[in-house]
Amino acid sequence: MKEILINRIINQKATIGIVGLGYVGLPLSLGYVSKGSKVLGLDIDQKKVDAVNAGQSYIEHIDATPIREGVQAGLIEATADFSRASECDALILAVPTPLSDHHEPDLSYVLGTMDALLPHLRENQVLSLESTTYPGTTDEELRPRIESRGFVIGENFFLVYSPEREDPGNEDFSSVNIPKVMGGTSPNCAEVGNALYSAVVEQVVPVSSTQVAEFVKLLENIYRSVNIGLVNELKIAADRMGIDIWEVIRGASTKPFGFKPFYPGPGLGGHCIPIDPFYLTWKAKEYGVHTRFIELAGEVNEGMPNYVVQKAGEALNTRKKAVNGSQILVVGLAYKENVDDMRESPSFHLMDGLKNLGAEIDYHDPHIPKITPTREHARWTGLESVDVTAKTLAQFDLVLIATNHQRVDLQSIVDYADLILDTRNAVAGAGLEVKSGQYFKA
Repeated sequence: MKEILINRIINQKATIGIVGLGYVGLPLSLGYVSKGSKVLGLDIDQKKVDAVNAGQSYIEHIDATPIREGVQAGLIEATADFSRASECDALILAVPTPLSDHHEPDLSYVLGTMDALLPHLRENQVLSLESTTYPGTTDEELRPRIESRGFVIGENFFLVYSPEREDPGNEDFSSVNIPKVMGGTSPNCAEVGNALYSAVVEQVVPVSSTQVAEFVKLLENIYRSVNIGLVNELKIAADRMGIDIWEVIRGASTKPFGFKPFYPGPGLGGHCIPIDPFYLTWKAKEYGVHTRFIELAGEVNEGMPNYVVQKAGEALNTRKKAVNGSQILVVGLAYKENVDDMRESPSFHLMDGLKNLGAEIDYHDPHIPKITPTREHARWTGLESVDVTAKTLAQFDLVLIATNHQRVDLQSIVDYADLILDTRNAVAGAGLEVKSGQYFKA
């Protein structure tokens, strides 16, 4: 059976099912389509299904053209009917793995999706999990469910784990040219998984097990989380000393070896770095290991929005104003520059913190014209982005730069804002001159 499935994938006779058509699933789908493979996208969000079938994109940095061309060529179709999973030779799960309120792994999306697919699995399929999770998830949670159907893993059904490595808005790296780490539940599973991903990416990096592959993804994000936590803590220390941490980083970056720059900010955002490290800390406790570095970095990073709110109060004090009653414009809702991705954005925490102190909040983001419903910040649903003009800026007591979008008119902010709090070194980085007492960094 293994050889039959591998040959179908290699010869582009296989149908690739992508479960979850978000920031990971949609570009991966288009990667397979670009190689001539047929894709069936499965998603519970009917709006996404309808958009794909109409040849439209709902993610800003993804062009609609390849979707439209794929639909016209009969290479991509989307559905909310999970019974059609039986049509697929491969099923790739790209669904969220958030945290619970107590910072514990929430696998409800993965397990709910698996349970929805389970009745429709058939012999000679391969299933790959791409969602970031703790080591052991694939083997401990997915495998027993699949085996409950009577399948024999590695013989008539194949199971692998391959962590997503999407970087929304990155023009240099995409789904097809980022090396793909992949681990199989058995050697046969690994062979099928290698064929599955070799059909779409330039380089597959096999590892010895699904547990290793799961740990690889966590290491990548923990590395960033710990280093960002370090530079955020140094930022606070430098601020107390009257030293510009951005100048310090520029100086240190001139060292041609042994140093990689990381930059402070108002907090972590996106679906990976604020969340993934806690998956390992939770799992490590099962083995009696206390991951102090990871937890400390998490504490520092989660505390940054409160630090910025405090700095906003200090900036307003220079104008003899309180946060309570002040009109504040938050510039940048997306968690990173130049994208429309607001998942886990620290801007929401800034807005919440300032609102709770009595401020009146608006936001400006050229990539997000209106705030759509979110799981944790329902109070902001429906709020629309305001324009950055001389007239609008004059209405605000403070402009807080939370995301350094290239499309933000920083010059107008400098020209017409009375008070600026910059968490990204955006104004100084652009070389703009500010008036005395107008500009503060956080």
